[in-house]
Amino acid sequence: MRIVNILLCSLLVSSNVSFASGDAKPASEKSIPVKPAPDQPAPEKPATEKPASDKQAPEKSPLAKSAPAKIAPEKPTYRRPIYESPRPSRRIAPPPTLPVTMPELVKHDFHWGYEGEGAPANWGKMNSTWAECSNGSRQSPIDIRDGIKLDLEALTFDYKLTRFNVIDNGHTIQVDLGPRNYMTVMGKKYELMQFHFHRPSEERIDGRRFEMVAHLVHKNMEGKLAVVALLIDMGNQNNVIQTVWNNIPLEKNQTVSAPTPIDMIQLLPQKREYFTYMGSLTTPPCSEGVLWIVMKEPIYLSENQIGIFARFYPMNARPTQMQNGRVIKESN
Repeated sequence: MRIVNILLCSLLVSSNVSFASGDAKPASEKSIPVKPAPDQPAPEKPATEKPASDKQAPEKSPLAKSAPAKIAPEKPTYRRPIYESPRPSRRIAPPPTLPVTMPELVKHDFHWGYEGEGAPANWGKMNSTWAECSNGSRQSPIDIRDGIKLDLEALTFDYKLTRFNVIDNGHTIQVDLGPRNYMTVMGKKYELMQFHFHRPSEERIDGRRFEMVAHLVHKNMEGKLAVVALLIDMGNQNNVIQTVWNNIPLEKNQTVSAPTPIDMIQLLPQKREYFTYMGSLTTPPCSEGVLWIVMKEPIYLSENQIGIFARFYPMNARPTQMQNGRVIKESN
């Protein structure tokens, strides 16, 4: 009986060692490992010993078998939250702007004149902002007739010796003046900004047209315009105008700063009677609401001085416009 117990214990030990080593073969086909003595090294495995199978896994300790295998954590994939603003993309330069072919109507904006397609009859068609040139009811110039004679207040001119520039702007000879030259009319003060010329005169008096006219453009603090028209007849030489002619530019749209000043009070006629009415600019955009003062007595230029201007602009006068029942006042 004792012998039987010893055999059973041996079988149990052999079976436990086999399962602990992870070998799938029966215990009878595998020798029982012998535990080496503490003072002796473990026996070396014979060189000629081969594993039972080529696919047999290497022997592991019982602790390695029982521990779970370590799995490398999966790298999280970043996903942008829906509330996060998108990453700015690389800025792309806009395509170059191609030249735009301007309509024929707009091309004429800068080519208005007094003849051909740019003549005064077509000004209102060239630009929508110039519509008053065609359909305005208070246009200038006019043929001044049947003025109402009244005791109008005298015009007050406070002109001083001033520096000036001369420019040929393609439509006339224009003189830009320095500050502090004033005129007072109807209780309002206007500053003289510039004056320019037309040939022949744009204004008519009882149907008569003069050799030329000078328009003295004034502006008040409210931005309202008042134009004084100096009718020009042929006569003696005018020294003020000669100073202007001496500084006419060699090229159009070129400005010449005159080295000597002029005294504008010397340009005015001796008598200061006048006609007055409400009108407009006589060039585009033909804006209305302009106070016109036409001096009754003309000033004089020599034949040579009139001829000099005619070399530049033989005709730059707008035709007279309809009076349309406007009131024209005449000083006694």
